[in-house]
Amino acid sequence: MVRAADRAERPARTSVWLENRAPRGGGARGGQPSSLDRDRITEVTVRLLDAEGLAKFSMRRLAAELNVTAMSVYWYVDTKDDLLELALDAVYGELELPDLGPDSGPASGSGPGPGSDVGPGPSPASGAGPDSGSGEDWRDQLRAIASGYRALLVRHPWASPLAGTFLNIGPRSVAFSRTVQRVIRRTGLPAHRLTGAISAVFQFVYGFGTIEGHFTLRSAEAGMSPDEYFQQALSTLREAPELGEVLEESKEIMRARGGSTVEEMYERDFNFALDLVIAGIEAMVLRGER
Repeated sequence: MVRAADRAERPARTSVWLENRAPRGGGARGGQPSSLDRDRITEVTVRLLDAEGLAKFSMRRLAAELNVTAMSVYWYVDTKDDLLELALDAVYGELELPDLGPDSGPASGSGPGPGSDVGPGPSPASGAGPDSGSGEDWRDQLRAIASGYRALLVRHPWASPLAGTFLNIGPRSVAFSRTVQRVIRRTGLPAHRLTGAISAVFQFVYGFGTIEGHFTLRSAEAGMSPDEYFQQALSTLREAPELGEVLEESKEIMRARGGSTVEEMYERDFNFALDLVIAGIEAMVLRGER
């Protein structure tokens, strides 16, 4: 266990994945429960974050859920941030990534989420690219990855602020990042345009999934379904005369878009917006963007 004085002497924290030491745990140690290890602690952390949110999470709350003392948890992680970074990487493991066959590109330094610095490999010579042996079109692969990432952010609303805080260099996050890069390399864009394409797709998905996730969370906190919460919000807006004009304009657009439920509205908007981004990539490739 690292003492407070030792922590004060250490350099500024970077990432739990850069500590260059084996995970602690794997059996009773110093009176610690034999059933407690880093994986178990991470699993319970994810469950608590899902149930109670990031703001209410604490090491004491986690220890109570594990039925141990708070100091026991520090045998396995040094800080709360370390634990949150482990939890974030754990949920990245829920993503179903396409099988692209043998990897022909370099490893990524970080994930494609906010704040990342994704370093893609060389540009493919054609739209199929070096991973075309999988037989699946890059557009379908990109839609599947983007949809999975959106669903993750909605399912775990606490993940989006953490993705924008940490380096995203855990093994599952890196697997996500490398898959994204390999799919984007298949588009036919030149190497110096790949990071822009990754940002266009996944910054959009990050923003969309974050807003959708927070709306779903607010609905639940109010004890309502998303549809009930949406209708209540519209009723509140109708009581504000200064918003009458913009509300009528919005209603006209929403009627044209269609969708009888909030879920359908989100689904239609997301799919069309993603199609727009993919069409933009295609247009850039066709015009020989350099």
